[in-house]
Order: sequence, then C-alpha cells, then structure tokens
Amino acid sequence: MTLTIRPARPDEAGLVLTFIRELAEFEELLHEVTANEGQLAQALFGPDPKVSCDIAEWDGAPAGFAVWFYTYSTFSGRHGIWLEDLYVRPEFRGKGIGKALIAGLAKRCIDEGLPRLAWWVLNWNEPSRVFYRSLGANAQSEWTVKRLDGEALRRLGESA
Repeated sequence: MTLTIRPARPDEAGLVLTFIRELAEFEELLHEVTANEGQLAQALFGPDPKVSCDIAEWDGAPAGFAVWFYTYSTFSGRHGIWLEDLYVRPEFRGKGIGKALIAGLAKRCIDEGLPRLAWWVLNWNEPSRVFYRSLGANAQSEWTVKRLDGEALRRLGESA
C-alpha cells in the first residue's frame, strides 16, 4: 500500500469541494457550506491564489486533504501556516495519512523558517484532540475565537 501527498491540481476543485462537504457533514456543519467549485478553483488556482491544498492518495485513491495558507505574527515578525481543514475519509483512517499531511506542513515550516503551524479543533472532537496531542500539539486555552458574520458583520461594515 502506498501513500502519496501532492498539491491539488486545477482540475480537482470538485474533489476539494467533495472533501469539504464530507468534513462538514462529519462536523455536523454541512448547512454552513456555501462554497462552490468555481470559488474554490479561483481561490486555489486563480492568478493570485491565497490558499493551498494538499491531496493524500492511498494506492491512487483520494483519501484526504489539507487546506492551508500563510499567516503572519506581528509578535515574531514572521509568517506561519494555518491549517484550515484536515480530513481523511473514514475508510482510510488509521493508516498515518492525517499525520503525513500535517508532517508535510511541519516540514514546509522548517524548510521555510516558519516558527508555527496552527489550527482549530472542535471541542467535542475528542479523537482528533487525542491525535493532535500525540503529535505534540498544545492547546492554546488563553485565546477565545471571535467571529463577525451575517447581520452583525453587515451592520458594522455599514457603520464605517
């Protein structure tokens, strides 16, 4: 059995969207997915892409993905990587695919001199939390995520 991790190709926006939907369904957030294939193609493969995607294949079959982008820390004065989505299809779990996807991003950080790789994990997703701890990831409990969207975002934006 062979594992291959490679950058997503321009003709794979549909596959990326399928992975996003599968992840959202697992996270019970499918109702929040509004992205479409065209938007993903533009974001990943347009003239000035701001996000990247790695595809994991197990014996040539699409097994999972990682969507990521560069961040910036004003405190360190350096970029890092934000892992937006990590997903491995259930039938491929336990084969080291998730670890390999994250390890590839960690290697990119090391190779590019980036001091951090960060991501979110849902509080109720204990299997993922255990997995991330096994990699040496630390929870950042001193931070609380805040988000403006919908009506609150519109109101505030219109007040500017």
